[in-house]
Parts: sequence; C-alpha cells; structure tokens
Amino acid sequence: MNVLFLCTGNSCRSILAEATFNHLAPAGWHAMSAGSKPTGQVHPRSLALLAREGISTAGYYSKSWDKLPTTPDIVISVCGNAANETCPVYLGPVLRSHWGVEDPAHVTGTDEVIDAAFMQAYSILRARIEAFFALPLAQLQHDQPALKAAMDKIAIEIV
Repeated sequence: MNVLFLCTGNSCRSILAEATFNHLAPAGWHAMSAGSKPTGQVHPRSLALLAREGISTAGYYSKSWDKLPTTPDIVISVCGNAANETCPVYLGPVLRSHWGVEDPAHVTGTDEVIDAAFMQAYSILRARIEAFFALPLAQLQHDQPALKAAMDKIAIEIV
C-alpha cells in the first residue's frame, strides 16, 4: 500500500510524516510525500530533527504531486488551519484523510521556540502514524469506509 502525505510546500510536515512512516512501516507499506506548490528544498530543521530521532533522511526531497513515482492508495493531507492555509486536494480515486498539523516553518522567535514547533509537529505526526500501524490493517485494507473512519478518528483523537 502506498500512502501519500500531501501539503503545500513539501518541506516540513509532509517530509516528517513520510520519513517517520517509512521508518516505522511494516512490510508492504510505503510512504511518499509531495506538495501542490513545493518549495524545492526540505527545511533544514526537519532534516536535523529526523537525524536526532534516528530516522534516515537519505533520498527525501521537496517535490510536486505531478512527479509521483506511483499512484497512492491513500492520501493524507497534513496542512494546518493557521493563517487560512489552504490544503491541496489530491485528484484521483483514492482514500483520503486530513491530519492537520500547524506548519512549523512559519513559527518565529528564538531557536528554542522554533525547534519546539518542529518537535510538536513531529510528535503529533509520529503518534498518529503509530496509531495507524496499531489498526488491524490487514482487515481494514478490504473495508475502505472503515479504514477512512479509523484514520479520521486518529486525526481527531491525537492532537
């Protein structure tokens, strides 16, 4: 199963989710990420955080949803709601869920404040991904409405 983490810039949240998902994924599951308007670079704080967490950063880069290597089975948007951020809607016959997380790239202040925002985004995404992998996925893969309901519930319960 291929999961696409989607946001606008594909530099922070979707990259954090992609790398974390692939780090934790059981056999047969793979994540990718993309943006509707990619920045063209992964935010350095995202890469540093992943490295501190022991998650490989090799091969991750900011890319457009027009350049996906394969068609996703599941699309999870991770855009937040701050500053009226509009999350792109992936067009295609796939299961969709929204796991909104505020963008740490827009946080200003001291290094400690900015690092804390990146850690908060990562912690939320990791907890949601761990909850996803705790689902009875072998069963839910064959019941799309139940899988969508479970994924939407994860977004509501883990904030």
